[in-house]
Amino acid sequence: MEVILLEKVDNLGDLGDKVKVSPGYGRNYLLPQGKAKPATPENVKYFEERRAELERQAADVLAAAEARKSQIDGLSVIIKAKAGDEGKLFGSVGTSDIADAAAATGVELERQEVRLPEGPLRVVGSYDIAVHLHTDVDAVITVVVEAEE
Repeated sequence: MEVILLEKVDNLGDLGDKVKVSPGYGRNYLLPQGKAKPATPENVKYFEERRAELERQAADVLAAAEARKSQIDGLSVIIKAKAGDEGKLFGSVGTSDIADAAAATGVELERQEVRLPEGPLRVVGSYDIAVHLHTDVDAVITVVVEAEE
């Protein structure tokens, strides 16, 4: 399936690129999310007419993500959780826990923006966590997991 990208997509392409994707990826993700249109002659013409508008929208979204990065970068949050004597948690600290802790400090984060590539945190300690704000913008926050008294 060949599509025209209406915005930058990770590991796929930039705005205006014509790319071949598997039919399922295009039909189930790119098209419903509004990230692409099928590469038909009508859609190519429609895209070329709206190219300047789409580029301006993409620049605005990128600028907003950069502004959020300046707020978020270097943020430190403390999460208290029940832990055993050796520092292992009873349970774990996940993306929603980190987003809630950031919200308590006044910084709004979505659960989907928090990246935990090794899975949830299961041990007491300090962690540098990536926050994915935009395809080109990532921020880093420090999460300190402490044992409850």
